Amino acid sequence: MALFHLSVTQTKRSAGQSAIAAAAYRAGEKLYSEYYGEVSDYTRKGGVVCSEILLPSHAPPEYADRQTLWNAVEKAERGKNAQLAYSFDIALQNEFSLEENTALARRFLLENFVSRGMVVDFAVHQPDKEDGGIHNPHFHVLCPIRPIEQNGKWGLKQRRVYELDEDGNRIWDADGNFIFNAVPTTDWGSPETLEHWRQTWAELCNAKFAEKGLDVRIDHRSYERQGVELLPTVHEGATVRAMEKKGIRTEKGEFNRWIKATNALIRQIRNRLSSLLDWVKEIRTELAKPQSPDLVSLLNAYYARRNAGAYSQRGKVSNLKEFSETVSYLQSNGIYTLDDLEARVSVHRENVDGLKKTLDGQTARMKEIRQLYDSSAAFQILKPVYDGLQKIKFDKPRAKYKAEHADKLKTFYAARRKLTAEFPDGKVDMKKLSAEYDRLEREHKETYDEFKSVRDDLHRLLKVRSCIDTAIQNKGRTEEQMLQNRPQTQHKKEDMIL
Repeated sequence: MALFHLSVTQTKRSAGQSAIAAAAYRAGEKLYSEYYGEVSDYTRKGGVVCSEILLPSHAPPEYADRQTLWNAVEKAERGKNAQLAYSFDIALQNEFSLEENTALARRFLLENFVSRGMVVDFAVHQPDKEDGGIHNPHFHVLCPIRPIEQNGKWGLKQRRVYELDEDGNRIWDADGNFIFNAVPTTDWGSPETLEHWRQTWAELCNAKFAEKGLDVRIDHRSYERQGVELLPTVHEGATVRAMEKKGIRTEKGEFNRWIKATNALIRQIRNRLSSLLDWVKEIRTELAKPQSPDLVSLLNAYYARRNAGAYSQRGKVSNLKEFSETVSYLQSNGIYTLDDLEARVSVHRENVDGLKKTLDGQTARMKEIRQLYDSSAAFQILKPVYDGLQKIKFDKPRAKYKAEHADKLKTFYAARRKLTAEFPDGKVDMKKLSAEYDRLEREHKETYDEFKSVRDDLHRLLKVRSCIDTAIQNKGRTEEQMLQNRPQTQHKKEDMIL
């Protein structure tokens, strides 16, 4: 199944990340970090098909070695919160072979990254089949944020651009310092460049689809920009997919299943709305003729014909009851003409749009709160492990302790970052979050019930359409029969002479 995914994040020390660790994970290798004095070993990681480093012509050739390259990056960055690398995650296509996917990825990186002077460390991953028997081939890309100058030395990420007065002199601030703006030395991190890369990757894949004679295409634009009003699913990751494959239902898996069900409902409503609007246009054209009957007249004609063919009094009573309820529904909603019907459809469209956005916001926040629950629990459980580390003052036993509890410490730090982002003052109020989640859950149910009611209303309008359509067809056939059965007047030849 053709799909598009190209996302980018930053590997940075402020998030507790290491360029060496990131490179080792993506390449499935064992690398030593000189900055941290630690070894990152991912040699047991499965699914890594190939890895390669692509260098621009002016880069030192020794950077073709992964450990040398990323230790040089770590050494060049002195700040404790330094931004180290751009990290890209890009989906490959199941319609292409592994060789075709790899060649396409390499071409994309050479033409769009290396050509700009970027150093590229990329790895192709093809994990085991996921839930439903679908492969998830993709490739990871790590690129140092700091550029390499033509002399092979690391350059600046930013440069100062001073503000000048009318005479071209620098402007002083109140503290006696020159006013300046920090301007990036490259365009690698600009939204425009990212958009260009996303579009270029989609075009390369689509060209390959066309070359292979496949009638599928991908689009780099979001659902919103495409005009496709659907809820996006969340990225599950290898761990979640592995758990789901074993039959273990996860939070992300449940969330994505709900998203898919909701999107199916949205598509159903959209299709019915589109069909209804098309029909309204056709009927308006048909009934634009002089003295065209209104909706009630057409319904009356339809049910009168049904009664004529009824076999029992009970059937006639049922038809009468249905006609009365339909007319009452139309009148109670102010629907008397085809224009009124079209206006009603437009109101439904606006309601669907608003409800979808509300559902999107509610589910997103509920997801955040569930993640905070997990982070709080992990923080409490692993706090003793972290406290144990703080008690160790000497380097060798401290390093040994960190190695023995690496996974737990990593999870603890991640949980702490999550909680700190939500509670900057350090006061974690889970009671408040729980109350918010309960409120959102109630509101979500109410919103979803309203969403379903729109669909029920649509079904009723579609039934009215069907009845009116049948009445118009019957009316047309009756008029045609009357024309055919009209007696023809015979005229003598002489009577025709004026």
